[in-house]
Amino acid sequence: MGNDKIGINKLYALSSEKRKFSFSLPLKHKIRIGKRNYEVKLKADEKYGTYILWKNRKYPVEIIRSRQNKYEILFNDISYSFTVETPFSLQRMKVLSSVKGKIEKELVTAPMPGKIIDVLVREGSSVLRGEPVVILEAMKMQNEIQSPVNGIVTKVPAKANNNVMKGDVLAEIKVE
Repeated sequence: MGNDKIGINKLYALSSEKRKFSFSLPLKHKIRIGKRNYEVKLKADEKYGTYILWKNRKYPVEIIRSRQNKYEILFNDISYSFTVETPFSLQRMKVLSSVKGKIEKELVTAPMPGKIIDVLVREGSSVLRGEPVVILEAMKMQNEIQSPVNGIVTKVPAKANNNVMKGDVLAEIKVE
């Protein structure tokens, strides 16, 4: 489904330092720095691979890692990490960060009924937001169930080969 069909006309890139950069959809091949617009082209060829052409200079670019809305790219031999957020998800992040200190623990629950294939954490493990906690098989598909927060695993009721129902607690994480 295209973004135009769901009414999104702006996205945000958040750097790992939480700096926000906005861009409009559809993407145009121009960037604005200060009050000046610059023509930018994304190109690829066999000799140079993928690169950005800006001011008649080639800058190599490579996506090193992508997972959901998180990206790590190598641009001109420098690594950059960022997420791409919609206005709604950006607002949700602001609300969640404002109540972060009030939440002491987070429950990781099964989003659907299935069978636990593997438990990737144990009590006392440190986890980062987005890190897989459990592999859950549902309808012959293996799904990574991820931690919604950074924290320390305090309880792991999930056991390999056990069946779970939607909403069953797979892990409990103390929020850091």
